Amino acid sequence: MQKYEIIEYPSFSDERGETIPFELDEDFPFEVKRVYLVTAKEKKSRGGHAHKFEQELFVCVSGSVRALVNDGTEDKEILLDKKKEGLLIRPGCWHEFHDFSEGAVLLAFSSTHYTGRGGYIENKSQFLDQR
Repeated sequence: MQKYEIIEYPSFSDERGETIPFELDEDFPFEVKRVYLVTAKEKKSRGGHAHKFEQELFVCVSGSVRALVNDGTEDKEILLDKKKEGLLIRPGCWHEFHDFSEGAVLLAFSSTHYTGRGGYIENKSQFLDQR
């Protein structure tokens, strides 16, 4: 199973605007326990860790953000700039976000409640050594 992937959601547009539904049902990749927003100050990065158990889906709902992911084999850059696309991160995938455009906002869905940093691997060298 891939440690990360882009999932596309339906988008409905008309002369009034756009609607993009995220149905939290059996078709969502995991049961959602927490939803939060991520922003960044100028030239700052967010994330910079891998999860031991948690799954997350990130959607850039405003602006653009660059994601760096690593499944243990190589770094890959992914531009998040479409509201109808989500970046699914499974356990054991390094992820960090940088190059936030002005006003960029990431919407994050999580499979776990926040319980502290114990479920994180926060040192990239240590992450890569475990592979």
